[in-house]
Amino acid sequence: MGILGGIFESNNKNNFNWIPLTETSQLKEIVELSKDKLVIIFKHSTRCGISSGVLSKFEKSMDTTSDTVAFYYLDLLKYRTISNEIAQKFNVDHQSPQAIFLKDGVVVNHASHYDIISKAINEI
Repeated sequence: MGILGGIFESNNKNNFNWIPLTETSQLKEIVELSKDKLVIIFKHSTRCGISSGVLSKFEKSMDTTSDTVAFYYLDLLKYRTISNEIAQKFNVDHQSPQAIFLKDGVVVNHASHYDIISKAINEI
């Protein structure tokens, strides 16, 4: 089992409802979805200890049972081109780890590193 498989397996045990972001075409869907609910894109580097720590704290601090938030997970090492497209489309410089918060088709907030957790709690 690869690193990503282990991450999603553990997330499923914790009932964290990540939606894998694996295609640039999903960005159109995300923009549309953000008209109905807050969308959070979490950009994670699977080789970075800080990113793994932030991801773990993020998962523990979020309520994924809410139907007012959609959580997207982007593996930066596997899908760097999608990260580049996000930076261009939403005019947000690339960071890792990074969370981008979308509402009504636009970025309403973004954060990197440990600021992700506090900004997420404030947005939700």
